[in-house]
Amino acid sequence: MKTGTLKQILLITDGCSNQGEDPAAMAALAREQGISVNVIGVMENDTIDEKGLQEIESIALSGGGISQIVYSKQLSHTVQMVTRKAMTQTIQGLVNKELQQILGTSTSMEDLPPDKRGEVMEVVDELGETSKLEVLILVDTSASMKHKLPTVKDALLDLSLSMNARMGDNKFSVFVFPGKRKDVEKLLDWTPKLEVLTKIFPKLTTGGITPTGPAINEALGYFQKKRSLRGLLSHDDESYFEETV
Repeated sequence: MKTGTLKQILLITDGCSNQGEDPAAMAALAREQGISVNVIGVMENDTIDEKGLQEIESIALSGGGISQIVYSKQLSHTVQMVTRKAMTQTIQGLVNKELQQILGTSTSMEDLPPDKRGEVMEVVDELGETSKLEVLILVDTSASMKHKLPTVKDALLDLSLSMNARMGDNKFSVFVFPGKRKDVEKLLDWTPKLEVLTKIFPKLTTGGITPTGPAINEALGYFQKKRSLRGLLSHDDESYFEETV
């Protein structure tokens, strides 16, 4: 079977949104469009409060993704783990749908005999390595993230190295919220060149509000824009629409 392109939003934040649309509602909209929303809540000295924890979990739940709370020093490993786990979860959902079409509506991988289940999981693992992957990274750069940004930079570098080891094609883009001039700002256009991540790091600065809902909404629009451009351009022309950073 083919999975097409796996689309993910990876939200890295440390707390509560306080501006714009409900982020969980925006995540639900993403899920309807086939984009999973995964959330990493970055803690430092237990500073995420109960409201923040609930919001992180509700965004991931609404977005059909994974949420993980992590201390700053563990962030690099967690970014890789969440990205890969979310890919596997998405592929397993697609495989289950295909199984239901073949074997009946109530059948899932868990219902298969152990040997068959093992074979199916091998297919899932292989698809996870070979499928195309697009990850739009949303970084919370509100004032409270100031001391966590160096760790975020390390995590993004580790993610790029990890994803580069896959056989499938990868594309990344990076947005921050709030931006310098508006609530949500694009720092890096879609690119397969993972080493470009280091060039955006000087642009990561902190301060201001936390417009998480508008950031997810902006990310959705960006996926849609990419699809509409693809319909208009040949493959060779697409590179002209990549902005340099």
